[in-house]
Amino acid sequence: MKNNKKNINRAFFPYLILALVIIGTLFLFNFSTARVNDFSYDELISELSDGNVEEITITTKSGAGIYDITGKLKNYKDDESFAVKVPLSESVIKKILVYADNQGFKVTTKTNPENSSVVNIIVNLLPIVILAIICFVFFSKVAGGNNKSMDFGKSKARLSDGGKKVKFKDVAGLKEEKEEVTELIDFLKNPKKFQSLGARIPKGVLLVGPPGTGKTLLARAVAGEANVPFYFISGSDFVELFVGVGASRVRDMFKQAKQNAPCLIFIDEIDAVGRQRGSGIGGGHDEREQTLNQLLTEMDGFGENTGIIIIAATNRPDVLDPALLRPGRFDRQVTVSLPDSNERKQILEVHARNKKLGKDINLKNIATRTPGFSGADLENLLNEAALLAVRRNKTEINMSEVDEATDRVLLGPAKTSRKITDKEKKLVSIHEAGHAVVGLKLKDANEVHKITIIPRGMAGGYTMMLPKEEKIAISTKEELLASITGLLAGRVSEELFLHQITTGASDDFKKATSIVRSMVTEYGMSDLGPLQLETPNESVFLGRDYGKTKNFSDKVAHEIDEEERKIINQCYEKCKTILQKNKDLVMLISEALMKYETITKEQIEAIVKNKNIDCIADMIESTENEESDK
Repeated sequence: MKNNKKNINRAFFPYLILALVIIGTLFLFNFSTARVNDFSYDELISELSDGNVEEITITTKSGAGIYDITGKLKNYKDDESFAVKVPLSESVIKKILVYADNQGFKVTTKTNPENSSVVNIIVNLLPIVILAIICFVFFSKVAGGNNKSMDFGKSKARLSDGGKKVKFKDVAGLKEEKEEVTELIDFLKNPKKFQSLGARIPKGVLLVGPPGTGKTLLARAVAGEANVPFYFISGSDFVELFVGVGASRVRDMFKQAKQNAPCLIFIDEIDAVGRQRGSGIGGGHDEREQTLNQLLTEMDGFGENTGIIIIAATNRPDVLDPALLRPGRFDRQVTVSLPDSNERKQILEVHARNKKLGKDINLKNIATRTPGFSGADLENLLNEAALLAVRRNKTEINMSEVDEATDRVLLGPAKTSRKITDKEKKLVSIHEAGHAVVGLKLKDANEVHKITIIPRGMAGGYTMMLPKEEKIAISTKEELLASITGLLAGRVSEELFLHQITTGASDDFKKATSIVRSMVTEYGMSDLGPLQLETPNESVFLGRDYGKTKNFSDKVAHEIDEEERKIINQCYEKCKTILQKNKDLVMLISEALMKYETITKEQIEAIVKNKNIDCIADMIESTENEESDK
């Protein structure tokens, strides 16, 4: 509210100053503090006869045919005078001069300066010029120094300033994606090679993928390699309050691009303007739809855009208008997916160039431990590690900083200052030990890499479980059931060994229920058979649940619920069996967590092998000594 009041005051202040200046100017030119008495000719002669006149000034106004006579009487104050206008006549002047000789008062004669054309122009125009200048200055301040109202419909696309250019060598991984866009560069450099064979280069390339995977970076690399003008704009820069402004900006953008062809136009987050037309309750969005229509026409309409290639990026291709994706517009879609282990290693090498890494840092191991991390996540990981090293007054980044940074990126900073009771500590340790034991003993479960009971973010503790080997996004039924069993292990462990249940398993249940629902309604992994009963077709404006297509009756809906409960119960019972058979291991891991709070994969393996926690004391002590030496 304070900022709004300040803005209002700033906007009102120039108007106030302008009003005061105008009033002052009018007062200056139209009012005078001096008192002037208007006399008739007879009154003047009467005063002359009585000898009351002290001085007289006679001004000739030849153009007007009159004398302008002013003067002062003997009894007048300093700021008081009289004025008389009489016709041009020598007899009048002679009579006044006679009185002056007899009475001895002073008579001054002069010519009126208004008779000069130059003076007339200055006197008449000077106030107008002054007011015009004042109005221009103050109104330009009110409108804002950088505001260009005449450029309201101009494109906001900015031309790359030609600074430090990004090359393909600066983009780690994305091997196949680079190959897809390499021919765009060849076309921009040598279009005749393609035209000789009748080949038509794609007019548009749509980069699709999760956030942070390097879509914008890849587009910058294309521009850097091609060495051509590179215009970049966000999809939200087209959409304005007034209908038609976005379409005007699209026209202006293509006009500029044609003048600099061959060139590249990069539209980031194109889903802001390219959403499907006519969607949602109550109709569409007029401004966005008109902008999209103009974009469609410019890309492939009656006009030709030779030498202009459009690259766009989005992580929501499902909401784009079909007309935008047809051949002739965005001819090619390039999926920029999350990096695999080798690509993550390459990305880490790029971001580690300007960082001092310790000898214990192995980027390959870090890449293996970070499945599902995007390029942006990996950059953030190393940056957080560097910040931690600075905070600890170190001269290099060690593995302890990388471990801590990984946890910070995944769950947030550790709440080391929070006081935890022994009862709560025991609950969390039993809960996490249950997850870990199921992960260790179940064949298709993920591998346990780390367990901690230190609170982070919304979690009281967590067990880091990673795939045994990296693979494409396909999971077997056994793997999904193992995931559900592992998620239920925390609650089962509480029930078996503490004889009570807590709220700590709520997020586990949420994930488990989501997997079960997909198994039954999407993957066909239940007794209902190989049927896809729900299609995740999310609407643009409606909620996610409303946007799902349900191809089943109420009876089948009941059967779906029964199947979900059946799978959950089977996994719950299986989890009970595993934990009951391995009660001693659960207690050992819980005891280790109570004592050390965090244990790693190597320490867990030592506990399993030696069946006691004393064996990890030396491992933890040696690690702490290494840290203190560094």
